Amino acid sequence: MRLLADLHTHTVASGHAYSTLTENALAAAASGLELIAITDHGPTVPQGSHPWYFWNLKAAPSVLNGVRVLKGCEANLSADDASENGIDLADEVLERLDLVAVGFHPTTGFDQRDRARNTAALLCAMANPLVDMVTHPGNDHEFPLDLDAVVGAAVRHGVILELNDHSFSASSSRSTSCAREREFAEASFAAGAPLAIGSDAHYALLVGRFDSACGVAEELGIAPERLVNRDATSVLSFLEAKRERPRLDAGGEWSWPPSTGPDEEGDA
Repeated sequence: MRLLADLHTHTVASGHAYSTLTENALAAAASGLELIAITDHGPTVPQGSHPWYFWNLKAAPSVLNGVRVLKGCEANLSADDASENGIDLADEVLERLDLVAVGFHPTTGFDQRDRARNTAALLCAMANPLVDMVTHPGNDHEFPLDLDAVVGAAVRHGVILELNDHSFSASSSRSTSCAREREFAEASFAAGAPLAIGSDAHYALLVGRFDSACGVAEELGIAPERLVNRDATSVLSFLEAKRERPRLDAGGEWSWPPSTGPDEEGDA
């Protein structure tokens, strides 16, 4: 299975990743990818990005060295009763992004392993028309969820459920519950919910690497045609059908290193 888009990557702006947006995009180009999404962590993750970071992502290129770059987020479910949308980024920020993913992370207010509370919070977020994807829903060890309720909501609201490659890595804290990640993928496939495989790369050379998750998808009989991230066209078609993306092309098309014109070379 060869996938040409990665909808889950992080940069130094997440606070615990080690590459820049440019480095991620150049690594993607070198690997033959057509599209990546930059999905840095929302502000309630320790050292996560400030809302202004997401607000100003229009400054980044929309295409770099031929790779389409979606400027997005991996927002957190909010335990703050003052949050109007149950997410740690306001709707006025989310609506400006090319891709909105949400997920659970430690120390953000959901460490009690309360399945009912977690599920209620996620269902509320999934009902928000600005939310496009749920990351690593199978993390049952830390953030248990009602599988049937979440898969049903994904079908109703057209929200992607991710099969996260890093969940199958021995270095991941989620590896103890990777069987649940597989169960979510199997149930999502059976129900007809949108599915995507993400690398969850926190370093540029891991962008677009999802061999473990692709292996699981193949074992489950999930054909590439059922995955939103099979290529740039399938991703953009899905996103544009769901809602308007006002800044999708705001950053323009860039190349790196910049091309050198005749004047800079000293030619006439």
